[in-house]
Amino acid sequence: MFTGLIEETGILESIQINTYGAVLTIKCNKITNELTIGASISINGACHTVIAYTKTSFTVQTSKETLNISNFKNLTPGTCVNLERAMNLNSRLDGHLVSGHIDGTAEFLYSKADGFSNKLFFKTTPQLAKYIIYKGSITINGISLTIAYIENEVFAVEIIPHTMEQTNLKELNSGDIVNIETDMIAKYVEKFLQVGNNTTKITKSFLEENGFL
Repeated sequence: MFTGLIEETGILESIQINTYGAVLTIKCNKITNELTIGASISINGACHTVIAYTKTSFTVQTSKETLNISNFKNLTPGTCVNLERAMNLNSRLDGHLVSGHIDGTAEFLYSKADGFSNKLFFKTTPQLAKYIIYKGSITINGISLTIAYIENEVFAVEIIPHTMEQTNLKELNSGDIVNIETDMIAKYVEKFLQVGNNTTKITKSFLEENGFL
């Protein structure tokens, strides 16, 4: 589990894509001090396992599933990525509970100044947009953020200067693809409401039939 608070950004040193997935090596400055083989680390919001490391870099393997649903297949050497080590249970949860399991991607549309912050607009799929609610939590490239606007498949988040400077959001250009993980609570609620393979629709008649009205 992660918090969505980025510890540092790293630079993708190499990526080797093959029929099994990919092997990534990332250069960084801080987090290698406490890395171990088998440690979990979030790269742009996707949980990976460290298979090798040095004082200035670490290596992970990415599965075909991650390549298929994330922006990893678009990464090239020199790309800036957000990094976070797994959370400690004895520390404060300053972001929100992040599993590190990417749900899909969103396209960056544009940025709009909003006071000292910037409001960043993205477009995702209808399948993912249904889990996004106003003032709810979302993870973008591993960053814990709050939804400031949502209409159909377009949503926006407010980015303060500190977050912009400390993450790879500052390098976004219109059309770039980011990884998103929606709030896990919404997905659990949907699962609980399923009956067999059909999704129960909560209507007035449904509530009356089950004694809620």
